[in-house]
Amino acid sequence: MAANTIRLRNMLFHGYHGVYEEEQEIGQRFEVDVEIFLAEFPQGKSDLLRDTIDMYEVHNAVKDIVVNTRFKLVEALAEYIAEVLLERFAIPEILIRIRKPHSPIKGISEGIEVEIVRKAH
Repeated sequence: MAANTIRLRNMLFHGYHGVYEEEQEIGQRFEVDVEIFLAEFPQGKSDLLRDTIDMYEVHNAVKDIVVNTRFKLVEALAEYIAEVLLERFAIPEILIRIRKPHSPIKGISEGIEVEIVRKAH
């Protein structure tokens, strides 16, 4: 991973992802973290938005995916988010972490979490 990281932490969205019918109908809260790894960090010296990745636009892209798509598996949702962000923002490497705090699996009190790291092709 590159030494420079931009993080969007704990973005909260209501989505309809899950294997079970009630998850797909009622939906639930999803918590998403995105970490963008960059080799260069020119915006630190230039202080110009054009020299960096617009975090507002990244947030909106993630929100659109979580709210307006449907996946049975959180893993598939994470893969799709990574694919879209890598392509749209020309990001070299990205980490996507998704928490589903209210898992329907009995005995899991703090939900589930999926984390993936992907590189641009």
